Amino acid sequence: MNYFVKTPWWLKKIYSSYLWSIDTNEKTVYLTFDDGPHPQATPFVLDELKKYDAKATFFCIGKNVEAHPDIYKRILDEGHRVGNHTQNHLNGWKTDTDAYLADISEAAKQIDSTLFRPPYGRIRTVQAKRLKAYKIVMWDVLSGDFDESVSKEKCLHNVTSRSKPGSIIVFHDSQQALTRLQHALPAAMQFFKESGYSFRKIEKE
Repeated sequence: MNYFVKTPWWLKKIYSSYLWSIDTNEKTVYLTFDDGPHPQATPFVLDELKKYDAKATFFCIGKNVEAHPDIYKRILDEGHRVGNHTQNHLNGWKTDTDAYLADISEAAKQIDSTLFRPPYGRIRTVQAKRLKAYKIVMWDVLSGDFDESVSKEKCLHNVTSRSKPGSIIVFHDSQQALTRLQHALPAAMQFFKESGYSFRKIEKE
């Protein structure tokens, strides 16, 4: 694995202007879902959230919102928060800054939000500085559901063993993640409920 399941303190310190977790003493976690809307994964997620009266934050890809406007509307209608995840899931490290910002602006035509999460967590400082209208949201815990080398059991363990009050946790409502998501999300939510946690959407601007 070439990524951190638990974001190290020093990375958070270097990029301290980004939102990595929520400062709280309450037993609350912040579930986030990247890459949707997806015709199978997103309705599954929404159904699971409803079972626990949970709210979450969905970082949507603009072209997927265009393809599935009804599912996007359901996310909003059910009280969840959305964020911009670019129009075409661009890697900021590999994309010219003007082209990257234009892609975000294109997504913003569909996604009305002040939250932005860079795909792959990869954004250059010069790009971030020009996104003055957005709060850049990263994460504290990465489930690994997108990683086909990770078992569904490991995906669940990544979340339940690394999370703490205020953790921002990443899942993906995508085809690639679906098998691991369908196992890990319900089990993780049950674990958190039994441990006295609640689930909230990201409110910070």
